[in-house]
Amino acid sequence: MINNETMAWMEAARGGDEDAAARLVHEFHAPLYAFLRRLSGSESDAVELTQGAFCRAWKSIGTFAGHGTVSSWFHGIAYRTYVDWMRSDRRTEGRTDAWWDGLPDLAATPDAAAVAADSVAVAWAAVDRLEAGLRETLHLHYYQGLTLEETAEVLGIATSTVKYRTREALAQVQRDLARMEQPRNPNISSLRRA
Repeated sequence: MINNETMAWMEAARGGDEDAAARLVHEFHAPLYAFLRRLSGSESDAVELTQGAFCRAWKSIGTFAGHGTVSSWFHGIAYRTYVDWMRSDRRTEGRTDAWWDGLPDLAATPDAAAVAADSVAVAWAAVDRLEAGLRETLHLHYYQGLTLEETAEVLGIATSTVKYRTREALAQVQRDLARMEQPRNPNISSLRRA
């Protein structure tokens, strides 16, 4: 999406143009939902968080000053909605069996190792194991496609901190993936008994 077009939609929506507001929702709903889904770990929570983020956006649309991009403004509101949700007395939803089954088993059996061979799932799992600040930085910069500056704006930190977090997160993910690739020595005696 061309930034000029989203900026024009934003200006029109600020003036009360419902069609422009609908275009903004259409443009940013999927990326915000995906971002909040990855952070919250729950589809139902992500639906509520996305709705809450858009409610906040429309209430504060008059505060958009155009200093950053429309994307970073929406992602910033979504991130603050998530942070407030994390601080609240929310009902915690346990992880589903399907979610746990999708995680790679570090002590994988041959059939589990075959399932874990899906590099995308393995990479997502490694990212999910990062501490929150590193994980959120990677999600915004790589998965949401925000620039380093936009990511810094959303998180309310310096661009240099985003660069540091990105380097640290990638190094941790690489170490994690390297540990998973180390060959395992099967217990020969247990194989002979089978």
